[in-house]
Amino acid sequence: MKKVFFLSILFFSFLIIKAQDAAFTQTIKGVVLDEQSGNVLQNITVSVESLHLNVITDEKGNFKLANVPVGRQNIKISAIGYEDVVVPNIEVTSSKEVVLEIKLKERVKRLDEVKVISGRSKLKALNEAAIVSARQLSTDEAFRYSGTRSDPSRMAQNFAGVSGGNDARNDIIIRGNSPAGVLWRMDGIDIPNPNHFSTLGSTGGPVSILNINTLKNSDFLTSAFPSQYGNALAGVFDLKMRNGNNEKNEFLGQMGFNGFEFGAEGPLNKKTKASYLVDYRYSMVATLQNLGLNFGTGSATPYYQDGTFKINLPTKKLGTFSLFGLGGESHIHFLPESQGKDNLYSSNDGSIRDRDFKSLTGVLGLSNTYFFNSTASGKTTFAVSGLSSKYSETIVDGNKPNTLAYYKKNEQIKYSAGYTFNKKFNSRNQLTTGFTADINQLKLRQDYIKDGDSVLITLVNSNQTATLLKTFINFGHRFTDKLSTNLGLYYQQFTFNNTQSIEPRWNIKYQFKQNQAVSFGVGLHSQTQPLEVYFYQSKNNSGQTEFTNKNLDFVKSVHGVLGYDISFSKQFRLKSEIYGQYIYNAAVEKTASSFSMLNSGADFAFPDKTNLVNNGKGYNYGIELTLEHFLHKGFYWLFTTSVFQSQYKGSDNVWRNTAFNSNFVINALGGKEFKLNNKTTFGIDSKITVTGGQRYTPFNITASQNAGYVIYKEDEAYSQQLNTYIRWDLKFSYIRNLKKVTQKWYVDLQNLTGRENIYIRTLNPKTGGVNQINQIGFFPNINYQITF
Repeated sequence: MKKVFFLSILFFSFLIIKAQDAAFTQTIKGVVLDEQSGNVLQNITVSVESLHLNVITDEKGNFKLANVPVGRQNIKISAIGYEDVVVPNIEVTSSKEVVLEIKLKERVKRLDEVKVISGRSKLKALNEAAIVSARQLSTDEAFRYSGTRSDPSRMAQNFAGVSGGNDARNDIIIRGNSPAGVLWRMDGIDIPNPNHFSTLGSTGGPVSILNINTLKNSDFLTSAFPSQYGNALAGVFDLKMRNGNNEKNEFLGQMGFNGFEFGAEGPLNKKTKASYLVDYRYSMVATLQNLGLNFGTGSATPYYQDGTFKINLPTKKLGTFSLFGLGGESHIHFLPESQGKDNLYSSNDGSIRDRDFKSLTGVLGLSNTYFFNSTASGKTTFAVSGLSSKYSETIVDGNKPNTLAYYKKNEQIKYSAGYTFNKKFNSRNQLTTGFTADINQLKLRQDYIKDGDSVLITLVNSNQTATLLKTFINFGHRFTDKLSTNLGLYYQQFTFNNTQSIEPRWNIKYQFKQNQAVSFGVGLHSQTQPLEVYFYQSKNNSGQTEFTNKNLDFVKSVHGVLGYDISFSKQFRLKSEIYGQYIYNAAVEKTASSFSMLNSGADFAFPDKTNLVNNGKGYNYGIELTLEHFLHKGFYWLFTTSVFQSQYKGSDNVWRNTAFNSNFVINALGGKEFKLNNKTTFGIDSKITVTGGQRYTPFNITASQNAGYVIYKEDEAYSQQLNTYIRWDLKFSYIRNLKKVTQKWYVDLQNLTGRENIYIRTLNPKTGGVNQINQIGFFPNINYQITF
C-alpha cells in the first residue's frame, strides 16, 4: 500500500513539473427554459460572471458564449420578471463544448415590488414539485468526490439519510428502508435495476450500468416525494440522460475500474439540431485481478459490458422525439475448488458447489414532447425493458455424480406506455397530470433442495402477465415568491390480484427570510411486493398446487418530514430534516414468526416464503444534518450525519430492529483544486465514512450441528450488530488541457488504512466454527480519461 501511495505522489509530481502555460478557450452554449411550462425563453441575458461577456437568447431560447477561458466559470442568467439563476463552477475544458439546459422561475410579484436575489441552481431539485427531502445530483461531483467510482448510487451515499456500509454492492439504504423500496427512473420512464449482476426486484449490485459520462444533473429524493412518483417506499432516483452535441463531433476514451470505454457524440443534422450520443464499456477486472487487487469475489472473475445511446430529433411541427437505450450483460463462475480457499460463498450444509450466474438487463425508450402553445405541453412515452438472470448451484462430490441443488431463472419483459400533460396557468398556478401502464410478461422458474433434504422441489414455475396501472395529478400554487405548495393525488392498480391504492401527497415551503426557509411534506406511498413473490407455489391440503401469495396487497407507508434550510453565504449552508415513517401491510408469515419482507432487498434473491399475509408493520424516524461549503476558489467540503431508528414487527407481534437499522451514518468529505497554470489543475479529495454496523441474526450452533446445516435463532432476529464500519478514501486528480484535447488522471486510494470491515459471518455446521469474511481492503482505483 505504501509503495502505491508514494508512486502516485511521484507520478503526479512529474506531471506537475511538465505542465506548461497556455491560453485555451471554449464555447459554452445551451437553452433557457421556463421552469413551470418547460417552454423556451427568448431575450434572456446569459453572462460569464468573471468576464465582460454576455449574450441574449434567440427566439428558440438558445445562447452561445464563445471564447470562454478554460477552468471554472460561473454563468449568470437574468431577465425581467424572472428570478436570477447562477450556475456555479462549470468546468470548461479545451476538448468539449459545454452544453447547458437552464430553467428560470417566473416571479409572482412585479420586479419593482421585490428585491432581486440571485439563486444557485444546486440548492433545489430539478423537479419544481419536489421541495422536501430532495437534492440535485451533480455529474461534476460524481467525478470529483472520492470513493464514488463514478457511480451515481455510491455518490448518493454521501448524502444525509443514505447509508451504504457494503463495499461489494451499491445498494441505497434510505432512512432504514430496504433498498428494494427505491425507484429508478430515466427520462420519465421507470426502468429496471440499472446494475450488473442484477436480479428481479433488486435495485443494487456490484457495478453500475449507468454511465456518468452520458448523464446530466438529476434528482435524488428520500421522503414524501410528490405525486409524479409511485410504487416506491424509500426513495427515487430521477435520472436524466444528456443529449449529444448538435453542432460538433466529440469523442471520449477511458479506462479504470468500470472498464475500457469509448464514447462519441455529435450532430445527425446540423440544420434541424438532431444529435446522437453513444458509449460502450467492457470490464477490465480480469486485468486488475492479475495485479493482485481484491474485488470481493474471491478467485472468481466477474465479466461485464454495457452500452448507452440517445438520439434527439427536434421537428418543426411534431415536437421533439427522443430515443434512448441502455443495457448490460454480466456473468461470473465460482469454481468448486475455490470454495474452500475463498470461504466466500460457502453453502449452508458445507457441501462443495459449482456456481454460475448470468444477467442481462436493458431498456429502450421513445418519447415525444409537444407544445400546444407556450404554456401547455404533452409528453408521450413508450418503452420496453427486459431482465434475464440465471443462477445455478451444483453439488460436486468426487465419489458421486454431480447433483443440481439450486436453479433459478427469471425473465421479465415490461412494456410501458404513458402520457403526461403540463399546464402553466400563470406564475402562480401549474397543473401536471398523467398516466402509465406497465405490462409485465414474466417467465419464472426456481428449483432447489431444502436444507436437510435431498429432493429437488419447485418453488416457482410460472408464465404470467401482471399489469400495473398508474395515474397522478399535481397542482402547484405559489402564494408569493417565498411561499409555495403542491397538492397531489396518486393512484395505482395491480391487475394480477386487483389490488389498488389511492395516495394523497402534500408539501409546502416558506422562505421567511432571504437566507432561511422551512418546509414540510406528508404523503401516503405504496409498493407492490417483489414480483416473483406473488408466484411462489405450494400444495394445499388437497395436494393441489396454488399461489399462496397471490392476494398480497401493496405494502404502504405514511411519510412525514419537516425541514429547515439556512444559507450563511453564497457558498455555505446548513440543512436539517426531522422525519417519521409508519409502514403497514408488510408481508409476514401466517404462523407466528420474526420474518418480514421489510428486511429483504439487499441481496441477489428474496426469501422463499409462502403463505404470506399483510399483517406486518414497521416504523422509521430520525434527524439529519447537512453542512456544506460549495466549491469556491477551488475549495469545498461536505459534512452529513444521520441518527435514526428503524424497527419492524412480524407475525409474532414483537418489535425488532430491521436489517438496515445501523442507527447512525457520518460522512465528511472535502477537497481542493490547485490551478497550476492556464491549462492544468491538480486536485486532492478525501472522504471519511463512519456507519453503524450491519444487523444480523445469530447462529444456533447446537441446532446447526445436529441438523447438518445452518440454523439461525429466529426469535433473536437482527438482535446483533457488526462492528462500526469505518473507511477513509484519498484521491489525487490531474487535469491537463491541450489544443482540443483534455486528459484526466486520478488515483483514488480507497480504504487507505486497510481497515478490516466485516462483510458477513459464516458457520461450518459440521465443526460449529464461526468465521468472518471482511470487505474489500485497501483498493487503489486508477482512472484515465481523454476527450477530444
